[in-house]
Amino acid sequence: MSGASIRSSRSPGESRLPVHATVWDDRPNSGGSGSRWPVVLVHGILTWGTDPRYGFAAQRPLAARRRLLLMDRRGYGRSPDIARSDWAVDAGDIVELLGTGAHLVGHAYGGVGALAAAVRRPDLVRSLTLIQPGALRPAARHPVVAEALARARAATAALPPDLTPADFLRGATESVGMETPEATPERLRAAATTMAELPCWDAEIDLGPLARAAFPQLLVSGDWEGAPEPYRTYAGLPLIACAEEIAAATGAAHLVVPGHYPHTQQPERVNAAMEHLWEAADQG
Repeated sequence: MSGASIRSSRSPGESRLPVHATVWDDRPNSGGSGSRWPVVLVHGILTWGTDPRYGFAAQRPLAARRRLLLMDRRGYGRSPDIARSDWAVDAGDIVELLGTGAHLVGHAYGGVGALAAAVRRPDLVRSLTLIQPGALRPAARHPVVAEALARARAATAALPPDLTPADFLRGATESVGMETPEATPERLRAAATTMAELPCWDAEIDLGPLARAAFPQLLVSGDWEGAPEPYRTYAGLPLIACAEEIAAATGAAHLVVPGHYPHTQQPERVNAAMEHLWEAADQG
C-alpha cells in the first residue's frame, strides 16, 4: 500500500469526507492488521501532508513498522477547496480518519485540530503527539504569549484585501528572516488557504479532558537556537511557552530538540520518540 490514498475512513457505501489522506505502509505483510495501531498525521500552514519542506516527508521511515495516514487538510494538497479553513472542522475530519482507533500527530495549526479531536473523541486516540501546536490561548497569561496574541490579532485585522497568495507567502517568510519557498501552484494554493483560515492561536480548547485521558501524550518543541532572531522572537518563544503550558496542564512529556522545525530538522530524534510512544501505548 506504499503511496496509496484514501478519501476517508468510512466503509464502502457510506458518505465520504472532502478530505484526502496519503497512506504509507511499507511493512512486508501490510495486508494483515497486525498488533500496531495506525497513525494519523496532520500538517500545519503553507504545506500539505507529504511536503518535504514543512510536512511529514521525513516521517516516511516510520511506515516500515506501521500504517501512516498523512491528512491533507481542506484546501491543502489533494483535498478540495474550502471557503475558510477551520481547526474545528479539521477536528471532525481527524475524528473520521481515526477510524476505530489510531495514534494522532499534529503540527502547528494541525496540532490545534488534533487537540480538539482528542478532546472530542478520546476513546479513539491511542496516543497524542503535538509538535509545536499553535494554540496560544492556554498560555495567554504568559507575557511573551500575551504579546504574541496581540500582535497576531492586529496583523490579521490589517491584511490588505488585495493581498495575493504570492505576496502572503513572501511576507510570511521574509518578515521573520526565513527563505521564501518556491511559489509552485501547490504552495500558492496552500498560501491562499492559509490567508483565509480561522486563526488557531485564539482557539479555546478545554485541556481538562486531556489531563484525565488514559492515552500517553507528547509535546515536541525546538529550542529555536540559531533561528533568525525575528522568527525566534515572534514565533519561537511563544510556541515554547505554549508547549510548556499544555504539557504541564495535561501531564504530557515534553521533548525539546535543536532547531525550529523539529520533525523536518531532527527527524531521527522525533521519529524515535514517537515510535517509542506508540510502542508503549500499543503494549499498555
